[in-house]
Amino acid sequence: MNAEIVAIGSELLLGQIVDSNSAWISQRLAENGINLFFKTIVGDNPKRMEMILKNALKRADIVITSGGIGPTKDDLTRDIVAKVTKRKLYSDKESLKDIEERFRKRGFIPTKNNDRQAMFPEGSIIIKNPNGTAPSFIVEEGSKCIICLPGVPFEMKWLVENEVIPYLIKKYELNEIIHYKVLKTIDLGESNVDHLIGDIIEKSINPTVGVLAHPGQVDVRIAAKAKNKKEADLLINPVKKEINDLLGDAVFGEDEETLEKNIGGLLSSSNNTISTIENISGGAISDAFQNAASNLYNQGITIGAGSNIKNLFDKYEVEFDESDPIKIALSQAYLIKKISSSDLGLSYFGVISGDLKVENLGKGESYFAIVSDSGYDTKHIRSAGIGTPDKRRATMNALSLTRKFLITK
Repeated sequence: MNAEIVAIGSELLLGQIVDSNSAWISQRLAENGINLFFKTIVGDNPKRMEMILKNALKRADIVITSGGIGPTKDDLTRDIVAKVTKRKLYSDKESLKDIEERFRKRGFIPTKNNDRQAMFPEGSIIIKNPNGTAPSFIVEEGSKCIICLPGVPFEMKWLVENEVIPYLIKKYELNEIIHYKVLKTIDLGESNVDHLIGDIIEKSINPTVGVLAHPGQVDVRIAAKAKNKKEADLLINPVKKEINDLLGDAVFGEDEETLEKNIGGLLSSSNNTISTIENISGGAISDAFQNAASNLYNQGITIGAGSNIKNLFDKYEVEFDESDPIKIALSQAYLIKKISSSDLGLSYFGVISGDLKVENLGKGESYFAIVSDSGYDTKHIRSAGIGTPDKRRATMNALSLTRKFLITK
């Protein structure tokens, strides 16, 4: 069973509103074993709406629209659905009465344009909307259907969960789900992950395997279609084991687990306190460790561009080795460890070069160091910048170095 989502509204194309509805509907469809192959956004233009809905009906069994069923003249969904399915619009007296009563209960007199919300293509299945004035409706075309929902998220969500999903389960006798497992990796770029598990990705059918890259992290999604979660897991687990074997220690967690949570667990189990010092990441690393283990995080120092850090080294009698960047990072790690009386000191020293306007993968260099009483470890990444993605990448590398140090300590 295949579905297509059509999000309607010029405000979506103009970037005034983000289309979060489609993502949410996608998850509900997957939970019920419905394949989603296309998602489309179209503005409030009748010709383009007609073209999109005609195409959607050709290639999908289920077409779900969101938006465009309100009272204004640019709310055109009902008109275009009627045209595409070659039906006339009619006024539903019961819906009109409900709309008028809803207004009166709130102390308002409905304007005439609200009558449009009671107009439907002939033969529609009308779905009352208890959270708004615009009823939803379904038009069945043979074995196919168009489901028209309001664009207001809380109205749409209630209707999907309480009306649309039960309707689809009954109409199409749905008895499968799409269940997935996400493996989260660190220290491997997207191309390296693909190199290691590319054969599995290429040959995967059920379950399917895909890769999603984030700054400093790559996720591997294993998705299976089955009658229930237990049967889906039986399909997923052998593939998951094979991928785990290939990626090894680069896999740090699954599903909702974050690297911060992983580090928090490692710090707790080893009962180690930690403090951080960073320069160009703007406190992002400090925030991450505060979230990871606030009870074991002693102190964070963010060095500004004009800071004279040498004074701190002199004050706390810590040797400051400026001979190369990695030694600067090490010196800073020992400094923060001493200042905070922590078990571990973590340092990030970033050197920016190139265009400062670059938001991602800046052309600088990143140097990390972690120290304890018994040893140290360092890391060098050939990228550094002050954009949000680069700060997140620096944070992930700092967390990753800490994880490696705690695991091998």
